[in-house]
Amino acid sequence: MIWKEGMADMENLKSKMKRIQKRDKMPAADTIVQAVRIAAGSGAAMFAASALHLEFAASAGMVTLLTILTTKWETLKLSAARIITFFMAVLLCWIIFTQVKNEGAAFGVFVFFLILASEWIGWRVTASVNAVIGTHFLAVRDFSFSFIMNEFLIILLGITIAVIVNLFQNNNLQRNKIIANMRYTEGAFQNILNELSWYLLHSEKREGQKEGTGADAVWEKLELLTKDLDDFIQQARVYYNNTFQPHTSYYGRYFEMREKQCEALHNLHYEMEKIKQVPRQAAVIAEYIHYLSRHVTEMNDPENQLKRLEQLSNDMKKEELPKTREEFEGRAVLYHILMDLEDFLNYKRQFVERIDDTQFQIYWKKEVEDFSSPSNI
Repeated sequence: MIWKEGMADMENLKSKMKRIQKRDKMPAADTIVQAVRIAAGSGAAMFAASALHLEFAASAGMVTLLTILTTKWETLKLSAARIITFFMAVLLCWIIFTQVKNEGAAFGVFVFFLILASEWIGWRVTASVNAVIGTHFLAVRDFSFSFIMNEFLIILLGITIAVIVNLFQNNNLQRNKIIANMRYTEGAFQNILNELSWYLLHSEKREGQKEGTGADAVWEKLELLTKDLDDFIQQARVYYNNTFQPHTSYYGRYFEMREKQCEALHNLHYEMEKIKQVPRQAAVIAEYIHYLSRHVTEMNDPENQLKRLEQLSNDMKKEELPKTREEFEGRAVLYHILMDLEDFLNYKRQFVERIDDTQFQIYWKKEVEDFSSPSNI
């Protein structure tokens, strides 16, 4: 019987999922590492500015703190924007501070126009550092070349050290975590498909089920998986922006594909709930869903599963026509379930078709050897 085997598979998958979830619930370590990087960079920037005898040397540390972002690419973009908008801020300081004598009024007018200009050019994120620079000009009211260079060197030192600090990213750790998330996602899909298979086969037992079991449990798992996939997509994008390698977009596209598949299962489960009288053909589809669960893996090309699904659909068309309204409605729901399963598989097929030669060699050859062993699950 498929359900003795299926329940054993589900228990194994649940234990794997618990191990992965336990290992991934360590955000504090990442926060500590990030805090150390920012603190070290800010301190180094301040020390360097002091060594060069720059005025307002402490602000170099502030520039570093405000420039270090999650990824290398974002830090580089922000650094370039800070240099460009620095000269805009100096011009605003010269125009406003030479005309408005009251410090509070002058700074308020400066910030007003600084925010407007930053929004207009799409770089509002640079306003904070430029506002700090504005306080320096306001304090000394000195627009000589030497003081402008002093402020420019503060900016340059701060962003240079921010870029250097952000070069030291533990990409291997990030990548291993992403791969663990992929295995967790596959295990979650396998578990959910097995439960959907059981639910379709035993739809008549829905009545009287306790809350948190049966349909409720599947909905909860689908909702949890959807939220997890949102986080995994973000992590994959961070990794991509830290590597400067186009082929690493593979991970983001993988999780986006799984997110679409999750939506297909939402639709499939919604259709299952409509069944009032279970047609006998439901057993065949339930067995197919159970079979499908074993093929939800990263390296699987779903061509065989699509062919088997097509054969299943053709066999159903040869069945005797339903005789009652209930049979007709049940059969119609089964056809919708087959369509949802086809969508589920087509999302994976489209993902496979978009893998280029480089990604195929890296991700469908090397990593299946390096990371798919039980010790890494």
